[in-house]
Parts: sequence; C-alpha cells; structure tokens
Amino acid sequence: MKWGNKCFLILFLIAFSLQSQTKLPAFFGDNMVLQQKENVSIWGTDIPNSEVIISTSWGQNKKVTTNSKGDWKTVIKTKKASFTPETISIKGTTSITLKNVLIGEVWFCSGQSNMEMALSGLRKSKVLNAKKYLDISNNKNIRLFNTPRTASVLPSNTVNAVWQESNESSAKKFSAIGYIFAMELYQKLNIPIGIIEASWGGTRIESWIPKKELLKYKNIRFFDKLPKEENKQKKPSFLYNGMIHPFQNYMVKGILWYQGESNRTQPKSYKNFMEELITSWRKQWKDESLPFYFVQIAPYDYTTYKRGTAIRSNLIREAQLQVAQEVKNTGVVITTDVGDCNDIHPSKKEIVAKRLSYWALANQYKKEVSFKSAELISFKIDENKVNLTFQFHNNDYFIDTENVKGFAVAGADKVFYPANVVFHKNGKQITIFNKSVKKPIAVRYGFEACFESNLKTNSGLPISVFRTDQWEQ
Repeated sequence: MKWGNKCFLILFLIAFSLQSQTKLPAFFGDNMVLQQKENVSIWGTDIPNSEVIISTSWGQNKKVTTNSKGDWKTVIKTKKASFTPETISIKGTTSITLKNVLIGEVWFCSGQSNMEMALSGLRKSKVLNAKKYLDISNNKNIRLFNTPRTASVLPSNTVNAVWQESNESSAKKFSAIGYIFAMELYQKLNIPIGIIEASWGGTRIESWIPKKELLKYKNIRFFDKLPKEENKQKKPSFLYNGMIHPFQNYMVKGILWYQGESNRTQPKSYKNFMEELITSWRKQWKDESLPFYFVQIAPYDYTTYKRGTAIRSNLIREAQLQVAQEVKNTGVVITTDVGDCNDIHPSKKEIVAKRLSYWALANQYKKEVSFKSAELISFKIDENKVNLTFQFHNNDYFIDTENVKGFAVAGADKVFYPANVVFHKNGKQITIFNKSVKKPIAVRYGFEACFESNLKTNSGLPISVFRTDQWEQ
C-alpha cells in the first residue's frame, strides 16, 4: 500500500473512531450524585441507530437505540440515599463506567457575584468563618460541580467541568453559600449531598432567562453572535444558553438563587423578570412545583456606587418579597441584618446559607425549624399613631428591642420622619409615631440609602424592608 493511501486510511479510522465514541454530558461522570428515590434521566450520544445498554450496580438495566442524529435518552430508578459508592456502566460502540457515584440529594445554585463568591473570598472581600468550613471540608459524601463561566448564543448541551469530592482544594473555590448550604443539609440529614453551581458576577437577570420568554419585551436587544467586549455575560439569554440549558434533564431537588444587584437601576421590571426566570426554569426541569429559594439583595450604600439611588435597591427587595408572596413553592431569605454599607460583597455568607437551608429543611425534609420572616399584614391609623400587625411563622414573636431602627412615618406632605417604636405585649404588633406627623398616612421600614436592621424575632430572623405607599420617592 502506498504511503499516501496509508495516511488516508489512518486518518479515516481516527475520524471514524472519534465519531463513533459513546459520549455523555460532563455532569454524568465519576463522583456524581443522583437524586434519591426518583426516576432520573440519563442521556448521551453515539452513532445513529445503534444500541446502548445502561446497567447500574443497584440493579437497574436499560437498553435504548440512538435516533437518526445519534442521540439517546433513558430513565433509571434510583434507590434510597446511601453512602455506598455505586457504578453505572454504559456500553455502546465504546464503553464507559461511571465510578464512585452516590445517591442522595442534589441542589442547584446560581446568580451573580454574591452567589459566586467562594469560601476563599472575592478580591478584598472575605467570607466570615470560612476557615471553620475549610477545616472540615474533607468529606467524600459532599460532592461539588462548579460550572465554568460560559456565554453562548445558542443553547448548549454540556459544560466543561467535573464532579469533585469535597476537600480543602475544591471547597475553597466553590460558592460559599452553596457549600455551607450543602454542609448544613449533610449535617442535618446525614445523607450524601450534591451541589451544582452556575453563577457569574455582575450579571443581569435577563442573561439567565431563555430567549423565547423574553421576546415579548420590546425594549430588549438580542444578539446573534458573541460580542467581543467583556460584557458578553450581560447579554440576554447568553448565560441561560451556556450554563443552565445543559442541565435541563438532570434531576435536582431545588434551586437556590442570589441575584438582583445588577438590575437595581431598573427595578420596575424586575418582578416580571423574576417570575419569568422561575417559570422557565421549572419548564426546563419539567417540574411546575420545583422549589425555588432566593436571597434578597443585602444592604449596601448604592448612592456611592454607579448611578445608585436610595430607593431603587429597596424596590428590588420589594419585588423579591412580592415574588415570594405570590409564586408558589418559593421563599426569600431576608438579609436586612447581614449587609455591609461599604462592601457590596458582605462577609456573612454563613448566615445567608443557613437561612436558605432552613427553607429546604422545613419544606422538603419536614424538619422543625423556623424559616420564614414575619411579614406586615395590616396597618391601622389611630390619630397620630400607626398600629402595625405582622404575620409570624409558628410561634415566633418580636424581641422587645430598644432604639429600633428603620421605621418612618409620613403625612400628606410625603415627608418621612424617623418613628418611635412601641412593642405590644403579645410581641406580634408594633405601634409607631413621630410627634412631627400629626396625621400619618404612610409607613416605611428600611427605605434608606443603607439600612442595617436591629429588629428580630425570637428565632433570630429579621423582617424585610416594606412600605405602605406607592410614591415614586
């Protein structure tokens, strides 16, 4: 055989070999965690119209045939959570064995920089008590999947990452909130926990929503190619395509979300976008009741930061609270006591993560824990005073605190004055007043440039900023 023909044959065999390999998305790999006691999807590619056999060490066996494009998908039933490492064998034109697989609980966390902020910190910002978690991070029963920053014009089918067992090296690079949340579940449930992170700092919510859900908004500009500038991550749908869509059939127990800072200059549209995000992600995961727990943006003095105003960030918080009140199977973590007026990346991530875990532990795992902050349900004007009534979770009540900050009252002139606070004996009502306001008509709480709450319930939870008016300023 001539040398040229030999080269051609070698290249042909290499090309055929590459084309005929059995392939899986990156999140199906060694060390992964599958959701327990569910029919979970597993899928991949091979040559068209070929047979693929899937076998698990816990007794599941499936046989499928790829379609004309080479795609295949099947469902396997998982057992009860266990610390026993399992294997999954996929045999097609080539064979793959997934090793050290655990069955447990899987959660997905996403958002911008306050979710992305790792245990090792973010630039000059540090995570309080990070060392405590790094010291106990060698835990083979907590698994981490850290999705790299990826912007894409079209929906992607995989990502470039691998599952890792928890250790100091993997934990310090992972979302502090995501990691501490996983640790809390592990310690309370004593089962394996898998946590997937897909976050990118400085991003707007529109970047995380599918294009088809945004087409109705006339003021949104779409792009048909990746822009060269650094802000490609801020373009509509690009992060959904690159970082969320690939996971569309990977079963998770619920979603954790921390974002909103980058939308503060346009707060009026945020509530609609938040609802679009939740609805579209639930469609993607084919679960209309998928739990969705999110974090209210923390206090920070936005008046000193890129066109900030005192009211806009509070309107974002107001929108987040309204979404939690109106959309089923959602919950909001209130952060009025854990911000930092001088750092947009506050250090108290541990408290935020624990409060997220309270929502999951109470609702998904039926643990007795206080998880929901008190909310204003009515107010009544009595001459120059205003009586506020709150709804509490379980048997919570306000702790009688001196010099409570944040309450303000206004009359018809729309000028707000700091209010004095009197607690009722039942701990569930508050009376506020200011002698300068003879006929109050509106109340606000926390609507300041940067508000740090000192009002809490007996369970340690603060309340959200709120207002009873709809005034522009």
